[in-house]
Amino acid sequence: ESAVYYGDHSHLAFLWWLNDWPLMWEYADTDLQCLDSSAMAPSRKFFARRNWKMNRKKQNLGELIGTLNAAKVPADTEVVCAPPTAYIDFARQKLDPKIAVAAQNCYKVTNGDFTGEISPGMIKDCRATWVVLGHSERRHVFGESDEPIGQKVAHALAEGLGVIACIGEKLDEREPGITEKVVFEQTKVIIDNVKDWSKVILAYKPVWATGTGKTATPQQAQEVQEKLRGWLKSNVSEAVAQSTPIIYGGSVTGATYKELAGQPDVDGFLVGGASLKPKFVDIINAKQ
Repeated sequence: ESAVYYGDHSHLAFLWWLNDWPLMWEYADTDLQCLDSSAMAPSRKFFARRNWKMNRKKQNLGELIGTLNAAKVPADTEVVCAPPTAYIDFARQKLDPKIAVAAQNCYKVTNGDFTGEISPGMIKDCRATWVVLGHSERRHVFGESDEPIGQKVAHALAEGLGVIACIGEKLDEREPGITEKVVFEQTKVIIDNVKDWSKVILAYKPVWATGTGKTATPQQAQEVQEKLRGWLKSNVSEAVAQSTPIIYGGSVTGATYKELAGQPDVDGFLVGGASLKPKFVDIINAKQ
């Protein structure tokens, strides 16, 4: 997945390299996020994130990294890439300093007998500065619930990482009209574990529009994210609601990314497998 983020800080384009190698769309897969500073409060950036999930090997990364390093990134845009855990250090070594690196997950404690896990301290030791938490695949493939996700958010922030916290409803939650209930409940666990919002990005990732062939319209994405911002205003503060980026992580196509990026409460995109295409660079400039 990749993400692009624009705002008062420099635009943040977050490229999340996770596992989604199959390319389903010309410009973006299931996880793409963009954020624009011109259409939002001055404290919000544009965010672009790239998700490789569990695909590709080191020998295949050179060309992708070269394309990113050569890309013209707007001065107020920051690009972030999240490679598989095994390649975090490699990606940081090869990527241009203008591109940040994120981990795809972390655990909720500093160290201990937790086979297969990675701590925020280890992530920082590889010079990565972000971590993605609560992704729909972590929730629905690995069975992560809201409570441990909240604990991970708290620990990652306490250790100095920035957090991209994912939320979103499934189709059997959207169809009966409980989208807001689900999204707000997931976000409540996150806000209960956040003291400093300056290093938090919320990623609305409707599971029903991720790799299913179904597509949320720009208006549907805007509707949920506008309501989420209003909920933040009521449950945290107006300042947090206005300054916190909310990026979109459902299906994004070459035909919709410009319109999505133009929505006032869509502050970025999460891009999946299609972010491995050179044309992903176009997404970074979606707000230009």
